[in-house]
Amino acid sequence: MSNAVRTAVHPVSPLFLERWSARSLTGEAIDEADLLTLFEAARWAPSGFNQQPWRFVYARRDTDHFPLFLNLLAETNRPWAEKAAAIVFVLSEKRFERNGEWHDSTSHAFDTGAAAFSLSLQASILGWNTRTVGGINRADAKAALGVPDDYSINVAIVIGRRGTVDDLPEKYRAREILTDRLPLDRIVAEGRFATA
Repeated sequence: MSNAVRTAVHPVSPLFLERWSARSLTGEAIDEADLLTLFEAARWAPSGFNQQPWRFVYARRDTDHFPLFLNLLAETNRPWAEKAAAIVFVLSEKRFERNGEWHDSTSHAFDTGAAAFSLSLQASILGWNTRTVGGINRADAKAALGVPDDYSINVAIVIGRRGTVDDLPEKYRAREILTDRLPLDRIVAEGRFATA
């Protein structure tokens, strides 16, 4: 990793600047208590109508489920993810029940993203690294994990203790750097949408 330091323009908790999505992992296992603490943080995320559409399906390293979960990731993610402590598939229910009727949800992915980020922040607080990956084999995951049609497979979260750049296969090392973010004037507009 580079020695770059993230700097906020406006005051925010250091937690937001120190959290980042490393690929380098040590291969250390995570105990069930720590993992359940991450899910507990996710459980308290906000959601429209308090529907809580998120679902998590996980495998910890050194279990019978782990090789399957690793192989459900895109091939480009497997070489570094094989050192994960856990791999979590993040699902969201695409409809919700209200007053006895079912409705299509327009916010299921947004709400589930809030839960996933709560999980990631809690992981960072406990000294765990998370990397969210969209590179997954969704059709295979749907079948292998028994995901019903009314659920969307959004992403996978790879959890582990952050390693060093030398823990990575060579082809990933140059990309193991802290990344910056777009400036606020590119993402925030008052009164009307604006393109930068």
